[in-house]
Amino acid sequence: MFFALTTLSPIGFAQQQSSVVEVLSLNRSSFPTGFVFGTASSAYQYEGAANEGGRGPSIWDAYIHKYPDKIRGKSNGDVAVDQYHRYKEDIQIMKNMNLDAYRFSISWSRILPNGKLSGGVNPEGIRYYNNLIDNLLANGIEPYVTLFHWDLPQSLEEEYGGFLSRRVVDDFRDYAEICFRYFGNRVKYWITLNEPWSYSNIGYAVGNFPPGRCSKWLDSSCFGGDSGTEPYIVTHNLLLAHAAAVHVYKKNFQNTQKGVIGITLNSNWYEPYSNSQADKDAAIRAVDFMLGWYMEPLTSGRYPKSMRSLVGKRLPKFSRHERKLVAGSIDFLGLNYYTTNYAANTSKANKPSYTTDANVNQITVRNGVAIGPQFGPSWLYVYPKGLRELLLHINTVYNNPLIYITENGMGDIYTDPTLSVKEMLQDTYRIDYFYRHLYYLLSAIRDGVKVKGYFAWSLLDNFEWKDGYVVRFGLNFVDYKSGLKRHAKQSAKWFKAFLQRD
Repeated sequence: MFFALTTLSPIGFAQQQSSVVEVLSLNRSSFPTGFVFGTASSAYQYEGAANEGGRGPSIWDAYIHKYPDKIRGKSNGDVAVDQYHRYKEDIQIMKNMNLDAYRFSISWSRILPNGKLSGGVNPEGIRYYNNLIDNLLANGIEPYVTLFHWDLPQSLEEEYGGFLSRRVVDDFRDYAEICFRYFGNRVKYWITLNEPWSYSNIGYAVGNFPPGRCSKWLDSSCFGGDSGTEPYIVTHNLLLAHAAAVHVYKKNFQNTQKGVIGITLNSNWYEPYSNSQADKDAAIRAVDFMLGWYMEPLTSGRYPKSMRSLVGKRLPKFSRHERKLVAGSIDFLGLNYYTTNYAANTSKANKPSYTTDANVNQITVRNGVAIGPQFGPSWLYVYPKGLRELLLHINTVYNNPLIYITENGMGDIYTDPTLSVKEMLQDTYRIDYFYRHLYYLLSAIRDGVKVKGYFAWSLLDNFEWKDGYVVRFGLNFVDYKSGLKRHAKQSAKWFKAFLQRD
């Protein structure tokens, strides 16, 4: 199939593009046999039914209801896009788009309302996920299940500080084991954690996500914390929790259930701000402090040398036993990629913080020109080539792991109140985004990177964390003013045609 695409858009994306896209010829058959295409979601952003079905509150519920001003539009995920009640409708949308798989997360507090086994397993939560999984499989869609997508049970935050405590490792292991036991006979692809970097950095260094902790000198609105130590402690416990869950799966379930288990990490790519060696070194450090913070332990059982040098004693150490559990603890790597920044060398900050420990100044504009079109959320600059560069880096530095792109996509913001729903469905700029990233992904595959699947973020517009419902990442439009009715955007129709089998 061939598509002649222009960069037309009802909201001005064309003004940021310098040329018309070439005639396109990529489609499903361009990729290796068995390559998986899907879309991704998460429980808090999609399910709703926050107070139904025996679900206990998560830290996102508690945070948003206590501090509504911290979310755009003072919105929350109480209803979200109501997939809890509409999952059959949404699965039909997936099937109609010719998708192979659906990546979703399980709400820990819907399975264990108090976060731990002693509080009891919630049978209604088990029933919901059984029904979701069965309906996906009945429609030929493979479930890829994430165990933790940031929605820690609030009871564990209150009891011992959540991931600041080693106690969370055992509770996460127990929760994971419940999921393996009830769902693992049908779920063959497990992801322990989604973006632990985001959880550690934004929740404990920057303070914009629950539990909203950071150093007061960094942001007076933080609720206490230490940006120079807590992010490292939280990441350490996240990695230990991941390893504990993997150990249980491999010991008790993998041989009989025949599944695989991995982790999803997110990373920007970093281009040197200049040709100086200092800036080239800064770009490498920036990747170390974002991706290497997790990939190096998962590969070697140690944190990156650059982090050990710059963070020093504030960086926890793995015991010999922990190192053995963590190193080699993934069957595959899930990778979320959205954007690229420039990296410039900078001097050591006066006060310790994860945000400055890398001695890197992250920049999006050079000589008055942005690294790529900025679109939707303030942090997202479109730079498709960065996906290829990141994949080649992982391939070289971390021994060519098996990879799934578990998120990739772009958001938009509709600020014109006169736009009709029909106009808001004309997202040709999103088609451009996906095509260019798939082009560079295929280039990396041809260069030997073992990528086996691609999941677009996201199936539907949804609750985008601190951006609420203002930013829309969906291939399908959700009309929040008309009963959450779903409408296929042009990007959804493009994907349907792209994925059409010969």
